Amino acid sequence: MMLLNKPKEKEAQEAQTNEVAVQESAQASMTDAELALIPSIVREIGVRDTTGGRESFSYRTDAVALNVADGHLDGTVSVDSFTVAVDSALVRHFPVEMTVSQQDMAYNTLVAELKEIGVYRKFASLRKPVPSADTVRLENDVLAIEFDAHGGIMSKATLKKYKTYFASKTDKNKIDSAQVEVFSPADRATYWFKIDYNNNYVDTHHLYFTPRQVNDSIVEMTVDLGDGALWGYRYTLPQGESYLVRMDIIQQNTQNVLPQNTTQMGMAWKMELPRLERGLTFEERNSGIYYRYFGETPDNINGNSSKTERINHRVQWLAFKDQFFSTIMLPRKGFESGVVQQQAYKVHPDAEHIKFLAADMVVPYSATDEIAASFDVFIGPNLYPLLKDIDAQLGVDDGLSLTRVIPLGWSWLRWINTLIVIPVFTFLSGFVSNYGIIILLLTIFIKLIIFPFTYKSYLSQAKMRLLAPEIKEINDKYPGKENAMVRQQKTMALYSRAGASPFSGCLPLLLQMPILIAMFSFFPSCIELRGQSFLWVQDLAAPDVIFTLPFSIPFYGKEVSLFCLLMTATNIVYTRINMKNQPSSSSMPGMKWMMYLMPVMFLFFFNSYPAALSYYYFLSLLITIIQTWIFRRCVNEEKLRRKMAENAAKPKKKSGFMARLEEAQRKQQAALREQQKGRRR
Repeated sequence: MMLLNKPKEKEAQEAQTNEVAVQESAQASMTDAELALIPSIVREIGVRDTTGGRESFSYRTDAVALNVADGHLDGTVSVDSFTVAVDSALVRHFPVEMTVSQQDMAYNTLVAELKEIGVYRKFASLRKPVPSADTVRLENDVLAIEFDAHGGIMSKATLKKYKTYFASKTDKNKIDSAQVEVFSPADRATYWFKIDYNNNYVDTHHLYFTPRQVNDSIVEMTVDLGDGALWGYRYTLPQGESYLVRMDIIQQNTQNVLPQNTTQMGMAWKMELPRLERGLTFEERNSGIYYRYFGETPDNINGNSSKTERINHRVQWLAFKDQFFSTIMLPRKGFESGVVQQQAYKVHPDAEHIKFLAADMVVPYSATDEIAASFDVFIGPNLYPLLKDIDAQLGVDDGLSLTRVIPLGWSWLRWINTLIVIPVFTFLSGFVSNYGIIILLLTIFIKLIIFPFTYKSYLSQAKMRLLAPEIKEINDKYPGKENAMVRQQKTMALYSRAGASPFSGCLPLLLQMPILIAMFSFFPSCIELRGQSFLWVQDLAAPDVIFTLPFSIPFYGKEVSLFCLLMTATNIVYTRINMKNQPSSSSMPGMKWMMYLMPVMFLFFFNSYPAALSYYYFLSLLITIIQTWIFRRCVNEEKLRRKMAENAAKPKKKSGFMARLEEAQRKQQAALREQQKGRRR
C-alpha cells in the first residue's frame, strides 16, 4: 500500500511550493479619506517647483508620477506601453485598447502606491534606489559579508574555509568547489525591522539605505529622514578568525520624526535553507529553528514536518540552523516574544533548498538612545569548541548553551559525547591528520573502556553454556506446567551454587548501549568529518556511495554504500558467533532467522547514513569478533567448570532478597497445588 500510494518524483516536484504565504488575488481598494490625505503628503515629500510663478510638488516612482498644484492631485500611471491619467485610473476609466488584465494592473499599481505614500510619508522617498558604485563588503580570515542597500541588510555570508558539497544538477558526480554561502539573495534570505511611525509601521526592507564604509571592520547603512535625522545599522566584523558580527541599530535626531515613547520594535527574519551537503537524510533531519528561553534548555523545530510555534516568553537567542552551519541572532536584551515557523519541502535529489524558515519577533527598543538596539550575529560552523567559546567572547556568565544546536543525543546521554568522545576526538585530531585513522583510534579507545563489560559478558555466556546440560536435565525431570515453579526453583538453585546468572550477560551489554547510541548522534553532527576522505570515501559525513542501481529498492533506494554492506556482513558473522555462544541456540531453531533479520534491517536503515557511522559500527563489530576469538583462546572452560564446582561446594548464605523470593515461590506453589486439588474434586 505504501509503494502504490508513493507519489512519483515528477508529481512531488510539481507539488513543491516555495511560498509560505498565499498571495492575495483580491483587488486593491482605497477610501475617500485615505485619498484626501495624499495631496498634503506629496507636498511634504515631493520636489518643489516654482517655474512660471506657480508652486507645485512632484513625486515619482517607476510606474507612477504624481503632481500637486493648488491642492489638486494629478499625474499618470504607466503600464506596458500605456500611460493613463490618475483621475481616470481611480475611476477605472481606461482606453479601450487596454486589456482587462492591464486595466487591473494599472489600477492596483496606482492604489498600492498611494496607500504606501499614506503610510510611509517622509519615508516614501527612501523607497527609491540609491546610486552606489560598488558592493559594500566586510571580510576577515574566515568570513566574508556583502551588504545590500535595499533594506540595509547583510545579503550574503560566505565561509571562506568551507566548501559546498552539494552535487550540481548537470553532473551528480561533480563536487561543487564553491565556498559555503550560509545565506544569499538566491535563498530569499532577508530580515527587517518595523519602525513605529505615524500610527503605522514602516518595514525597513522597503527602504534604500546609503552605505558608508567606516574602515576595514565597520560599515554603516543609514537613511536620511530629513531635518538632520538618521536611522540605520552599524555592522562590525572583527579582523582575524571571528564568526561574530555586531549589528547596532543607530539613530540621530529622530525625536521630531519618530515617537519617543516606543519601547518595542518588530523584527522579521526569513530564509530558504540551501542544500550544502551530499547526504540529504541528515541535512533535512538536523536543520531547522532553534531558540532558548532565558535560563532554560534550548528548544527547536526541526525534522521533516512543517510547524508553527508561538513564543510567549523572553528568548535569549534564535538560530536558523543547517546540518553543519548556523546563523544565530543574539539580541543584547533578548527577544520579548514572537512566532517561529518551519515549512518543510518535499525535497527531491536535485532540489537546491530544503526548508523555509521564518520568525516574527519583538525586540526591546530605545527611542532616545543613539544605539536603539544591539545584536550579536553568529554566522559560522556548528563546531562544538567554537560555539562553547562564544560565552567567553560575549562575557555571558550564565552561559548561552549554543552548543545545543549540535544534536548530540538525549540529555541523559549527551554527557558521553561532551565529556568523553569530543575531547578524545579533538585530542587525536591534534596529532593525526587522517580522520579515518582517528575514528579507528577512537573506536579502540572506547573498546578499551568497555573491555571489562565485554569480558564479563563472555564469561557469563560461557558459564551458561557449561550449565546447559544440567539445565536440560532439570527440564526433563520436571516437565509440564504443573512443575513450572519446581523447575524455576531448581534452576535458580543451580545458578546460585555455580555463581552464574542468566542476567549477568545482559547487564554488560546494556551498559554498552548508551555509548552506541551516543556515537549514533555524534558522527552525523561532527563537522570535522565534513569533506574528509578515507580509502574510497570522498566525504565521511555523507554516504559512501560506490555505485547507483538502475532501479530503486523499497526502503533502500538506488545508492549502494560500501561501508554499510561491510557493517552488515560483519554483523551477520558476529550474530552467528554469538548464537554459538548461547546455550539455548540449539533448542530454539525457530529463533535463528529472527537473529539474522536484525543485521539485514540495519542494511536498509544505515544505507543513507554518513559513512563515518557505518565505518565506526563496522570497526566496533570487527574488534568485538576479535575479542571473542581471543577470549575463546584464553579462557579455559575446564578451569571455569572446576571453579563453578568449587563455588557450588561452598556454603552460601542466602541474601534477604533470595529468601523472600524463595518464600514467595513456595507460597505460589502451595496455592497452585490447592487449586489443582480443587479441580480434581
